[in-house]
Amino acid sequence: LKNNKPISVHEILYPLMQAYDSVALRADVELGGTDQKFNLLVGREIQRAFKQEPQVIMTTPLLEGLAGVEKMSKSLNNYVGITEPPSEIYGKIMSISDPLMFRYYELLTDESLSQIKKWKREIKEEKINPKDLKSRLSLSIASDFWGKEKAKKALLEFERVFKEKKLPTKIEDIEIKIEEKVELKGKVKDKTKVEALVTVVPLIDLLVERSIFPSRKEAKRVIRQGGLYLDGKRIEDIAFKIDLSKKSDFILKIGKRKFYRII
Repeated sequence: LKNNKPISVHEILYPLMQAYDSVALRADVELGGTDQKFNLLVGREIQRAFKQEPQVIMTTPLLEGLAGVEKMSKSLNNYVGITEPPSEIYGKIMSISDPLMFRYYELLTDESLSQIKKWKREIKEEKINPKDLKSRLSLSIASDFWGKEKAKKALLEFERVFKEKKLPTKIEDIEIKIEEKVELKGKVKDKTKVEALVTVVPLIDLLVERSIFPSRKEAKRVIRQGGLYLDGKRIEDIAFKIDLSKKSDFILKIGKRKFYRII
């Protein structure tokens, strides 16, 4: 209102509907993030109108997403899913910044504030490597949801790929059938000759058809930003085509952690 910005109807109805939940449940306590403080307070007012004792509200800090800017949200694709494989959880936590690491330590672990403060001081004094602390955090969070054994395997896999520069032990295969590999200029009666033909597959078509990317637009964006590699070489041409007559398989890398084998 101060900035003369319009308020839509749903923005008014949302806190009222949420507040009435407290009436229907005769809530004594309601817990929510700091961004929900207004809605929680509306609940207290609505309860008073229904002659109920106003609930006690408790707010918790919001967890920032992987980029450390906006709150963690699946819609913003900056989240760590608790049902994701341990290797994915470990890798995502390892990707956060050093300042955000301490925020995660504070909100997601049982480490004391005094210990976290000590670590900050030791990093400034170059007594410890922040990477080691981040690995400890990643291992802790992965262990919370998958157990120590699987979390340890995720750590070893991460070091295999990023420290030793090796391929992951498990890579998802993208199999292309013979009929898909060939761009026929005419009808081929002898099917035994199909594999011998020069085969060309547009990379973007393959990425979208196999649901690796949700759209051609997204695939083009990643290629233009330099986030796609084929056999270790960065692909910069959005019109790039794979000649499958030259090799039996290719290693496709997207970003830092996603690997596929095209066969």
